[in-house]
Amino acid sequence: MKIWMLAVLIAASSLIAQERETAPPLGTPKPFGVPAGETFTLKNGMKVTLAQYGAIPLVSIRADIAFGHANENADQVWISDLLIELIKEGTTSMTAQQVANEAARMGGQLNFNAGTDTSSAGIEVLSEFTSDAVKLLADVLEHPKLPPGELERVRGNLLRQLAVQLATPQAQANQVFAATLYPDHPYGRLFPTEEQLKRYGMEDVRKFYAANLGAQRTHFYVVGRFDAAVRKTIETAFADWNAGPPVERNPPKAIAKPQLVVVDRPGAVQSTLRLGLPIAVTPTDADYIPLEVTDTLLGGAFISRITNNIREQKGYTYSPFSEVVACFHTTRWQESADVTTKFTADSIREILLEVNRLRKDPPDAKELTGIQNFLGGIFVLQNSSNQGIIGQFSFLELHGLSEDYLKTYVQKVNAVSRGDIQRITESYLDPGKMTLVVVGDKAKIEDSLKPYQPKP
Repeated sequence: MKIWMLAVLIAASSLIAQERETAPPLGTPKPFGVPAGETFTLKNGMKVTLAQYGAIPLVSIRADIAFGHANENADQVWISDLLIELIKEGTTSMTAQQVANEAARMGGQLNFNAGTDTSSAGIEVLSEFTSDAVKLLADVLEHPKLPPGELERVRGNLLRQLAVQLATPQAQANQVFAATLYPDHPYGRLFPTEEQLKRYGMEDVRKFYAANLGAQRTHFYVVGRFDAAVRKTIETAFADWNAGPPVERNPPKAIAKPQLVVVDRPGAVQSTLRLGLPIAVTPTDADYIPLEVTDTLLGGAFISRITNNIREQKGYTYSPFSEVVACFHTTRWQESADVTTKFTADSIREILLEVNRLRKDPPDAKELTGIQNFLGGIFVLQNSSNQGIIGQFSFLELHGLSEDYLKTYVQKVNAVSRGDIQRITESYLDPGKMTLVVVGDKAKIEDSLKPYQPKP
């Protein structure tokens, strides 16, 4: 009797497993509903976007300012970071501790970021404190104290961050890769020298603030649950902010060409790889979303081909990944991996094998559908929070896109065909034009890398 029951249970479990392995039929992709809201411009040129979103009584507020590392010249690397850190040190009417206490009173914390094309200051608070949070951000941005007495302490923190980052092979690889792809351009200058960082004085910081911050360069976002009074609060809080300089962009003229750079790291048990090239496709182009799908299939997801090859099948590396990086009017594709030293050349060979295989043969329908479902799911997750929505709006602002980009994204992902994948790979991912950076034990890997040395 017990054997019979066991047999029934095994059979039932088998049927359930089979049913679970059968994916349900795909539904019709639904357009993304951009949160209802409005965008307007103040008299001083500051843009404002208000969007009601979600059911929880929270609101995210962020000021995106069109400046960052891209606005630094060769003698100013990381001065954006120094400025942002000093902005945290209070206003002309409030100390840093008072600013922090005021943010905490609202249930939030001020967050600052010095970015490449855009820097930001933001906070998430309970809805009842929306107006107070707007006023606090306005005070921080318009009236930063930039206290000279805090310069050395803040500089010391940045010097420690610099030393820690440059001690890692990943930062070394990123630095060399960027400098090789974008020579003589801010995008190619990721880190300052220690001496350079020590040279900046308060006058340099104040001049950089005056040259880069102001209403004309700012887009102010409020997303979440808030009342209509917030518009009037914003208009009043920022009414006296100077217009400041107009937005100024300086996109690089990157040219894809084969290059090999080996950075010696004696005794390293791993080699850190960066492989890729600049691509003449930006988010405004029809090929951009197909490029994202292609990247995800190739190396941009855990289920991707490169990951399956050099991680799952061969065990050369633990976490390889590829990505499409879009800055202002320039895009690059890159594959990153930390691989076991003795498998350095083997890993490069397998990565290029997967690229070439996709250039010749399109993926099958099942594989492509899985990637499309993955991207659609990620897109939904990105839009599931107030801050996620602000991130999407910021992406539209930087690249000059309309809300239709968000509304039609999932449909366009699912419209990418097998032939599109092959065409994109063949058109843009040419191994013969890729830059390869390897940080590792040169004595052990140099000979194996000779096949990847560009021919004169």
